[in-house]
Amino acid sequence: MSTLFSAGTLSPLRSLSSTLNFHPNGFLPILSKSRSHSLIANSLLSDKFPTVAAPSTGPIPPSHLIEVVKTAANTGAQVVMEAVNKPRNITYKGSTDLVTETDKMSEAAILEVVKKNFDDHLILGEEGGVIGDAASDYLWCIDPLDGTTNFAHGYPSFAVSIGVLYRGNPAAAAVVEFVGGPMCWNTRLFSATAGGGAFCNGQRIQVSATNQVEKSLLVTGFGYDHDDAWATNIDLFKEFTDVSRGVRRLGAAAVDMCHVALGIVEAYWEYRLKPWDMAAGVLGSILGVVEA
Repeated sequence: MSTLFSAGTLSPLRSLSSTLNFHPNGFLPILSKSRSHSLIANSLLSDKFPTVAAPSTGPIPPSHLIEVVKTAANTGAQVVMEAVNKPRNITYKGSTDLVTETDKMSEAAILEVVKKNFDDHLILGEEGGVIGDAASDYLWCIDPLDGTTNFAHGYPSFAVSIGVLYRGNPAAAAVVEFVGGPMCWNTRLFSATAGGGAFCNGQRIQVSATNQVEKSLLVTGFGYDHDDAWATNIDLFKEFTDVSRGVRRLGAAAVDMCHVALGIVEAYWEYRLKPWDMAAGVLGSILGVVEA
């Protein structure tokens, strides 16, 4: 699967052979004569996009839920901040897929906060897998360090990302983005609740009003597997680079989606995202336009 966030609207790509729905907020279709022409020219443009955000946060008041989510994200971020200028202990999940002790320590710290407040909730962590009550209406999707490769090199951007789903839809989210660089690291906190809008450091944010690709700055990402999806995205990268103001590749999906919500890029797409990659960022991106 691949996912596109354009001006805060989510349009999932149904399969590798599917084409980009690049039309929310009035984006114009891309027509070119390149070899990836068919990837875009055959796109079915529609004004109807699926509703992603949960209708509510359920029986837990949104103010309480988001405070716990933000506390958990900040707790994980404190662990990352303490390690950011220190030597890394790196291991590998695959040939190029890194994991550090900081990933594991951050997730452990986050889990303590979640379990202290909601010991009956289901949790999906990138490092620890699934734990908790499978019958729960709530699912916490935790990425304790999104952008581990960037972190390992001391290169921004990376983040701690937590999204809470209520009955399968995003209800509350927080992303702590690390900005700056070696010897000058800082953070900013993105947060959102269903029906409550999107915020950065407590200030309401909204997506860009730009609705033309040629006036847009775009962002994408590439997975670790150099498969058909990876090759397809290379073609899309070339295509959009040719017709937009530029395409950036930052290396942290949660950060990319927050940048859409913040309005500093117009759209983001990527293949092969995992739930913990997008559960938080998608809510902020959606609410950046819905609640603006």
